[in-house]
Amino acid sequence: MRGAGRAARRGRSPRRRLGWGLGITLGFAAVEAAGGYLSGSLALLADAAHMLADAAALGMALAAAVIAERPHTPRATYGFHRAEILAALANALLLALIVLRIAWEAIGRIVSPPPVAGGPMLAVASAGLAVNLLVLGILHPHGGERPNLNLRAAAAHVFGDLAGSVAAVVAGLLVYWGGHLEADPIASLVVSGVIAWSAWRVLGEATAVLLEVAPRGVDPRRIRAALEDLPGVIDVHDLHVWSITPDRIALSVHLRVERTVTGTETLKRARALLRERFGIYHATIQIEPPEGLASGHRLPAYPAE
Repeated sequence: MRGAGRAARRGRSPRRRLGWGLGITLGFAAVEAAGGYLSGSLALLADAAHMLADAAALGMALAAAVIAERPHTPRATYGFHRAEILAALANALLLALIVLRIAWEAIGRIVSPPPVAGGPMLAVASAGLAVNLLVLGILHPHGGERPNLNLRAAAAHVFGDLAGSVAAVVAGLLVYWGGHLEADPIASLVVSGVIAWSAWRVLGEATAVLLEVAPRGVDPRRIRAALEDLPGVIDVHDLHVWSITPDRIALSVHLRVERTVTGTETLKRARALLRERFGIYHATIQIEPPEGLASGHRLPAYPAE
């Protein structure tokens, strides 16, 4: 049973899922590009270009997932987990460039819409919708799975494709049944807006991790207050909270304690509090005597102090 569980976990691993997503995305990007060229549809060509960018993004995410699994070294003491954050950041920037390119082309086509073959456009867009739903299902986190910004960034690319396919299907129906050629570039602008929204969210989260901002949902002021309430704690200073990755939160803090309590006792209480109330498992805590350390040994004060 344990072996079966390990095999199941391997099947759901980010590496394997990214590999499947990469293969499917590359295959259909070629089909969609051919369909867009033959039908003259910008919505399809835009979606095909986005799928090719997705393939590059999935490739980067796959490489980052492989690097992130490498063990830590004497120099890389935290390991290589942030390779996934760098890949997420690069993917968000790539999405921003795609948005600008599609929007520029779409605006020109709204002014002077070229002829579009609605039938082939509708057929290819419908197939693209099914493919994107499949890939998004592969990349989507399952119940109980740890959050992974790298997978989320890759899924954001595919979600943009999914929105593009929906817009292309609607545009194809309007072109095929009503002859509304302007529907094609308008659909492209809708796709651009959805992609931009996804990119902005991923970019914000990746930047926050790299700047070592306190993670969302973790309030350093509440942590400080809770530590100050521990028996024997006189002062809490040099409190720092940051993320190695979104699911790996780290903390360091200095606690000045009374002589009536032992350092070991205070450490146990502080670690239990951080683990049970705030979900922080990686904590570096320095215990100091009532008079504190010499000023030359103090770290720069945390801005919240």
